[in-house]
Amino acid sequence: MSGTLFIVATPIGNLGDISARAKAVLTEASAIACEDTRTSAKLLQHLGISQPLLAYHEHNEQQLAPLLADRIANGENIALICDAGTPTLSDPGFRVVRECRRRHIPVTPVPGPCAFVAALSASGLPTNAFRYTGFLPPKSAARLRFLEPIRDAEETVILYESCHRIAKFAQEIADTLGANRVVCLARELTKLHETFLVGPIAEQIPLLQGGNLRGEFVVLIAPYDFRI
Repeated sequence: MSGTLFIVATPIGNLGDISARAKAVLTEASAIACEDTRTSAKLLQHLGISQPLLAYHEHNEQQLAPLLADRIANGENIALICDAGTPTLSDPGFRVVRECRRRHIPVTPVPGPCAFVAALSASGLPTNAFRYTGFLPPKSAARLRFLEPIRDAEETVILYESCHRIAKFAQEIADTLGANRVVCLARELTKLHETFLVGPIAEQIPLLQGGNLRGEFVVLIAPYDFRI
């Protein structure tokens, strides 16, 4: 009988957010496929888990996916994790999940932390309909092409942006969607310096300029007619 591929969500900051089920799955897995073995080793050490780690990232995912599927088909249980949050969502994992589905190998999610879901839940922006787009291209022209069609969006639009580009991107939002477009900018979620900036984009721009900003931002853009 084949084993199972477990998609295991891990903390996005606060290690206390690991679930009891996630810890049990990681403890019992034959091996743990992870994005960065150094980062994941720290988490496993904290949890007292010593299962072998396999580097599985964007540079080797295409080659490693069928090999992992082979191991699972031969009876091993493999857990897939990323550096933080839920695998396959702007993180590696899609190819091995697809490979397992092609072969009718069991794939089981072990749900838990996800940065954009956490930000959305605490943003105060509409949650009844939303669109998640992950990371935008770094070029300004590409980001402007993305923004223009959502001028009249009726759902909350969610994306990730680097701390190095967030100030410039905020100005691009104001220039394209208008100074009064409501946004939520969230960073360092679940950590000591967790920050939410919510309101018209024009009010947030000064707070992003000249500051020592770190980490990735979750950017939530409210529907065109939303006011807070």
